[in-house]
Amino acid sequence: MAGAGRAPAADSKIKGLRIDWLLVLSASILMLVGLMSLYSEGWHKEHGGNFGKQVFNIVVGIVPFTFFLLVHPKMFKKYSRAIYIGNLVILALVLKLGFHEMGAQRWITLGPIRFEPSELAKLFIVFTLASFFADRQDSIRKFSTFALSFAHVAVPSALIFEQPHLGAALVMLAIWLAISITAEVPIQFVLGFIAGGLLLFGLVWATPGVLNDYQRKRVEGLLHKNEKDSGYQTLRSEIAFGSGGVLGEGYLRGEQKQARFIPEQHNDFIFTVVGEEGGLVGCTLVLLAYGFFFFRAWLVMLDATDPYYKMLIAGVIGLLAFHMTVNLGMILQLLPVVGLWLPFLSYGGTAMWLCMSCVALLLNIRRHERPVLFS
Repeated sequence: MAGAGRAPAADSKIKGLRIDWLLVLSASILMLVGLMSLYSEGWHKEHGGNFGKQVFNIVVGIVPFTFFLLVHPKMFKKYSRAIYIGNLVILALVLKLGFHEMGAQRWITLGPIRFEPSELAKLFIVFTLASFFADRQDSIRKFSTFALSFAHVAVPSALIFEQPHLGAALVMLAIWLAISITAEVPIQFVLGFIAGGLLLFGLVWATPGVLNDYQRKRVEGLLHKNEKDSGYQTLRSEIAFGSGGVLGEGYLRGEQKQARFIPEQHNDFIFTVVGEEGGLVGCTLVLLAYGFFFFRAWLVMLDATDPYYKMLIAGVIGLLAFHMTVNLGMILQLLPVVGLWLPFLSYGGTAMWLCMSCVALLLNIRRHERPVLFS
């Protein structure tokens, strides 16, 4: 068993900067695929698309990466209340002072940098919710604790929903579910929540004015495919995957991409570049890269002994896995389009900084839990 027979003296080296290089490699592979896809997506455009901007985003991302790599994870637990309040304040400010674009008010501009607070809120809620459960280990099986944990997440989720950003609000709930299960809340509470969530969705769908028209059209577009309506993107992505076949059309040669048939391809639909130019083989390799990344993250959680660390890791895995699953599901017409980016591949500064911060946090927990690397 990993770590068996470890010399006590080795624990004194825990403060050294040790890196799980296989975890770094898995994330780096995905980032490289993302850069290659963005370069291909913008290759035929006059100004080169978003490749250069994404390189800049990655360079800037070194700052939050370094921060979350070096700051002791327990510091976030110590200041969890301040983080939670600050999170709510920032989300509230977005509704008042945020930049409005494409029918949503989600961004704040600071000089040359524009960021999306709802993305940072996802990581903040991982910290605060893990701290919430860690401080209530003795009452973890009480329904009152479970209900309070939902309220803990419901407030920032409601603020995000108002932007409106249904996808990000759903991510918050996915994080809550992942951490709750890891905290070992009674399974009947979890199943009851899922059943209640399905009932609530039915009520929301039946109540006029709760969902925006475009959100309803996206769900209806999944059930009733119509290229002239909200199903245009997904139908075009289906054509792109079909044209890719088994081996793909070749790097930089995607016809659907060159004709710009897929809107927002650099963002939510970036995987269509992989499907068209890499085919089934290319898609499979990228999915294997994701599997490798989540396997390494799962190993970090498996080896963690501190309940707080386990919940932090579960929150990170839930966050990124939900993004990946929903993004791939919507472009393959298995789920409605809800505007969730693909981790490490989609263009976006705040999204990339969040992904890099998550990797840094995993590495940080890893080195504080064990003095040796995984074999």
